[in-house]
Amino acid sequence: MVAASFRLVPSPLLSLAPPRSSYSWRFRRSPTIAFSSIHSSSTTGVELGGDQAELVFLGTGTSEGVPRVSCLTSPLNKCEVCSKAAQPGNKNRRLNTSILIRRPNSSGTQNILVDAGKFFYQSALRWFPAFGIRTIDAVIITHSHADAIGGLDDLRDWTNNVQPHIPIYVAMRDFEVMKKTHYYLVDTSVILPGAKVSELQFNIISEEPFFVHGLKITPLPVWHGQDYRSLGFRFGNICYISDVSDIPEETYPLLKDCEILIMDALRPDRSTSTHFGLPRALEEVRKIQPKRTLFTGMMHLMDHEEVNDYLKKLLESEGLDAQLSYDGLRIPVRL
Repeated sequence: MVAASFRLVPSPLLSLAPPRSSYSWRFRRSPTIAFSSIHSSSTTGVELGGDQAELVFLGTGTSEGVPRVSCLTSPLNKCEVCSKAAQPGNKNRRLNTSILIRRPNSSGTQNILVDAGKFFYQSALRWFPAFGIRTIDAVIITHSHADAIGGLDDLRDWTNNVQPHIPIYVAMRDFEVMKKTHYYLVDTSVILPGAKVSELQFNIISEEPFFVHGLKITPLPVWHGQDYRSLGFRFGNICYISDVSDIPEETYPLLKDCEILIMDALRPDRSTSTHFGLPRALEEVRKIQPKRTLFTGMMHLMDHEEVNDYLKKLLESEGLDAQLSYDGLRIPVRL
């Protein structure tokens, strides 16, 4: 018996060759100035009302997270960011990139998760009880790397104890990967009698808009390294692109009139073959022109306070409203 259910949607793939470019940049410390910040809420157990929704940043870091064990155990002890991140409550502490879309409905609040990486359960342990979050009503997958799907097995805690199943929305190319990495979640007939695993319902998406519990989701196709496709997502006027090395020209019209842009920015000085660095990310912000930008996916070279000081100068000089996000950040939105 195969427990998965499938909804196939035709998907015309774009065929584009991403251009290559190099960047060099370093930031200088700057004095604190007035800045239109997005603040988080520490209120627990909040039920959303009216048309008020919110985003919760469950993780804002790289695949290995911050701090790194190798930095904390180094006899040289030169990594200031990892040392800071080891301190309780420090905003440099980052787990795998993930957000939770929370929106009210007639029966309470729907929780739509974007990505469940290998550190997802640690993120959930920290933020679900603190913010009064219990259910997961759907999971949308950006791509099939471990920092996006490594936590699918941990969803068994919800399907065993909270709810009967969880719908997963995933592109066919990434589902093919899951059939190898999580074969026992796709075909539960291989499970031994009495064993319990995550009960997942797989829905195959294309690069066309789809709906999750009535919320329209528009895929934002991007490159995440040479010939490797990843998806960002637009919901309402919020655009989320967590893993990107280049944006195809065909995707830019989908970013028009974006109010909040959440964008990959791995390191402060340059891009890599698979991720935007901060200089390239800022170029894209200037091109897309959102009202507000939050960067995510930061490695241990990105000091939260130091980089945000630099970004505050851009608000003053260019009117560019951008800052780093952090784990546990909550922002009110309208969807």
